[in-house]
Order: sequence, then structure tokens, then C-alpha cells
Amino acid sequence: MPERVRVILITDGDRVAQHAVEDIAASLGLRCISASAGNPTPISGKEMVKLIKTAHHDPVLVMFDDRGRSDKGKGEMALEYVANHPDIEVLGAVAVASNTTGIIGVPVDVCIACSGDLVDVPVDKHGDIKTNCEHTKKPIITGDTVDVLNTVNVPIIVGVGDIGKMDKADDIGRGAPVTRKAIEEILKRSGISYGGRP
Repeated sequence: MPERVRVILITDGDRVAQHAVEDIAASLGLRCISASAGNPTPISGKEMVKLIKTAHHDPVLVMFDDRGRSDKGKGEMALEYVANHPDIEVLGAVAVASNTTGIIGVPVDVCIACSGDLVDVPVDKHGDIKTNCEHTKKPIITGDTVDVLNTVNVPIIVGVGDIGKMDKADDIGRGAPVTRKAIEEILKRSGISYGGRP
């Protein structure tokens, strides 16, 4: 693949998230770097780029996880490396909410609530709309692996609750519909038809 490889960054990588993301990738005809999954992220950004470049086609879904750390952990360091790599084109990111404290959060373009609705207000890890937050121009998602998104160039950021969970609203048995919709929204806003180049 001589051109830059197009990727979607996903800020969750535990076992439940991994199964959901793999399932969505298969159903949408995308690629997924399963080795990027782990809680926390088990491989470096350099190793991820090597794997991304071996994908048969793009877009490629890549997972990052800081396992609840509020400082810059392995997941955020790997995300920063991948997002800044000259051979990678970042289409967007799925910013996953968590209960981690002591973090800034990241402004997102849209959130998807556990109901599956696109909303312009923040959601929590359950995918419920957060009502007790100050109104800002863009909704702010707070999670353990999202702060780094403020320091890299990501054209589209979609906020969601905990992937594959959200009190069963995003259950893999249902096809992880909230996460799927977030990925579809990034593809749609990027002008990409699924499973290969437009």
C-alpha cells in the first residue's frame, strides 16, 4: 500500500472492546489490529505502525488503552506515535468515556448516546447523557485515554460510553450498535464507502 494507510483510533482496548471492534471490522469490511488490544495497551506505537502497514486494505481500526491511568500511559503514548506517523492518515477517533478523575477531557464533534441517538452533549461511560456539566461549544468526553487527542490532528472525534457495555446497550450480541454507529459516522463524514477506497 504505497499511499498513507487510513486509520480510525479507538480509545478502549479491553477484552470486551476488542471483541466488539473485531466484530464491527468484519461486518463493515474494515481491518482491525487485534494485537493493539489489551488493558493496558501491550505493544508500542512503532510496532502498531508496522502491523498497520501490513493490512490488506484500509481503513484500519486500532485500539489504545491506559487502564484507568490519568497520566500519559502506554495507550496514549502509542496513540501519539501512530497519529503523528508520516505513513498514517487518521480519519477520526472514537473517544470512550470512563470514570477516571484528574483528566482534561477532549472536545468531540458529536456523541452517540446508549439509545443510538446522535447528540451534541457529553455522555458518560454508560452512554447516558451527562446533564450536570457546563455547556461548551463542543461536548467534552472524559476518559483515561482521551486527553492525548488534544495534542494530535484528528479530523473527526465521536464520543461514546464504554465499548461493548453501556448496560447492555452496546452488547456484542446485538452487534455493538453504538460503537458501530460511531465508526460509521466517521466513515460517512470522511466520505468513505466501507471496505476499501472510495
